[in-house]
Amino acid sequence: MTGQAPMPGIGIIGWGRHLPEGILTNAELATRFGVEEDWIVRRTGIRERRIVGPGETTASLAVEAGRRALEHAGLRPDEISHLIIASGTPEQLSPATSAFVQRELGTSGGAHDVNAECASFAYGFVVAAGLMAIDPRPILLIGTDTHSLVLNPEDRDLGVLIGDGAGAVVLAPHDRSWLRGWDMGCDGTKTDSLKIPAGGSRLPPSEETFRRKQHYAQIKGNEIYLNAVRFTVGSVRRTLAAADLVPEDIDHLLPHQANMRIIESILEHSKVPPERLITNIEFYGNTGAASMPIALAEALDAGRIRKGDRVLFAAFGAGMVWVTALIEWGAGEPMEWRS
Repeated sequence: MTGQAPMPGIGIIGWGRHLPEGILTNAELATRFGVEEDWIVRRTGIRERRIVGPGETTASLAVEAGRRALEHAGLRPDEISHLIIASGTPEQLSPATSAFVQRELGTSGGAHDVNAECASFAYGFVVAAGLMAIDPRPILLIGTDTHSLVLNPEDRDLGVLIGDGAGAVVLAPHDRSWLRGWDMGCDGTKTDSLKIPAGGSRLPPSEETFRRKQHYAQIKGNEIYLNAVRFTVGSVRRTLAAADLVPEDIDHLLPHQANMRIIESILEHSKVPPERLITNIEFYGNTGAASMPIALAEALDAGRIRKGDRVLFAAFGAGMVWVTALIEWGAGEPMEWRS
């Protein structure tokens, strides 16, 4: 599915992020898995990652990131018309994580979850643009994940990648949409490449599923690498074509912070100049749906993104799903939404 954003437009007026205090270093993982620290860096580009501690959950991280985004936007929680939680690691199977976050933040209006795994935040951004078109009032979009809690401690491939965190943006109506083009898709034949098999209706919890460790995440690394690059690069090309742009027109490429080798391959094959890459994977690892809003918030706080810059979101996730979204930072003017 490919298209251009409808009007009324959508823009970002606030952002925030929250990382757990716990730090997991390569030294600790090297000891655990019997590898060298440099091997982890060469394989992933990661030196350390943040990990939740006792009492910290997907929702609690989201609440803190959401509060900071609201403060930055200068809005009260009851001025939010809709809350979207983007996550692949829900608080529990039911009710939705958005209900827990709404309870703590006190937002008004509706609330729902988007689970496109690591692509959930970018998926949520496109969904929010659709909501804004029919109800032009502020939306709070939060990407949050705690993949460390569904990780098999014996799994080296995922163990060196995973971190936890949350990032949030406040979206508001504008007279010109920041979203200039987008593309999203799914290839359901690849559902086996990254999965948590048990816990749903397909494989309900049982003594057998726990004995087989089927409640942990499982990955086929080579399949993920090849398909992530292929699907994402194709999506980048379609989004640029929809916006009538070429790779050199992009000021910033902000990909899902999955693995530095994947990011570098996407950069190489998409032909976006390498100096335009935004990445923070070295310090946080793969924080799932939180990776893009965390990196976005850091880049904004550092003054790297300026009015008029074209920022290309590019993400993929289990499913497999993919999404790219091109935004023009600061386009148009905010529209009045208060009655």
